[in-house]
Amino acid sequence: MNELQRLRIALLEDSAEQSARVTGWIDAHGYPCDAFDSAEAFQRAFKKTSYDVVILDWTLETGSSGIEVLHWLRSTITSDVPVIFVTSRQSEQDIVTALQAGADDYLAKPVRQQELLARLYALARRAQPDVDLLECPPYVFDTQARTVHFGEESIKLTEKEYELALFLFRNRGRVLSRQHLLTSVWGTSAELNTRTVDTHASRLRKKLRLLESGRWKLTSIYQHGYRLEERGRA
Repeated sequence: MNELQRLRIALLEDSAEQSARVTGWIDAHGYPCDAFDSAEAFQRAFKKTSYDVVILDWTLETGSSGIEVLHWLRSTITSDVPVIFVTSRQSEQDIVTALQAGADDYLAKPVRQQELLARLYALARRAQPDVDLLECPPYVFDTQARTVHFGEESIKLTEKEYELALFLFRNRGRVLSRQHLLTSVWGTSAELNTRTVDTHASRLRKKLRLLESGRWKLTSIYQHGYRLEERGRA
């Protein structure tokens, strides 16, 4: 499975018809997409799990608006998850307001399938850049050879340990839920429980010698997941 196809997408859209249409497009192209019809349901989910890309409608029938949800995301949950608005509001001022609030892209309804998928793909590439070498000293990941080095020393990892380590370093600084990690590393069809993530995280701490690195630490977030971060930047 292509790594971009493992992105977890969250959709906030209170029109059942529009929600079914958009999730159908996304699911058909291999992206797991969770749809929510209210800001409250969306926010509850985000407190328990994490996503790679968010699609927001601006105008909702009940509760907070999409722009309020964006403010909440940027100030409370995460500052870097890509957000695209898909909304009937299309004035220049609305677009400026959304972009200044932290949106990454903006599409006016009625949205076209290929255009939305192209925008999502662009945001996906931005979220997970396709580079041959990922350097996070003292670690260097060679994504073509699928190897990781600690300084000059090669570290031997299993296939899944390597994929988990690469995903964590690509998303360094982010809180990632266990379900997010299962989806991204083991695939959406994996029939595994979250202890699988915990076991592999424990192995990585030892094999990568994170404590010895003096720079990186892998923190367990109670009842949620993990965050790989640089020491002193928590």
